[in-house]
Amino acid sequence: MNRLILFATLIVSVSAQFQFFDQFFGSQQQQQQQGGQEQRNVASDSSWFQQNWQQATCSNYLCPDTLACVHFPHHCPCAFPEVEDKVEIGEGIRVCASKGGFKEGETRRKIELARKGLI
Repeated sequence: MNRLILFATLIVSVSAQFQFFDQFFGSQQQQQQQGGQEQRNVASDSSWFQQNWQQATCSNYLCPDTLACVHFPHHCPCAFPEVEDKVEIGEGIRVCASKGGFKEGETRRKIELARKGLI
């Protein structure tokens, strides 16, 4: 009787382990598939960007880094405004730089200091 209980416990334990691995690897496989199709990484070259660039339509100025359509080049938005500040620096040139601190305008101040050669 004890052997039968031990054997049954062993079978349940092994079965549970296989179910765990099956669910673990099965869920990873499910995550890789979306709507019956496997997700793919974008190309490691610029072909994806070039294709989107060629398909974009804009009657004014198409921003080269965000593909936003704006009236003037310095109106282009930053690609990641949550972590970047846009600073316009003379003659319609704009720069997107990592936010520079806790104070408003810190990025602009640091860029101006760098332009003057002070930092």
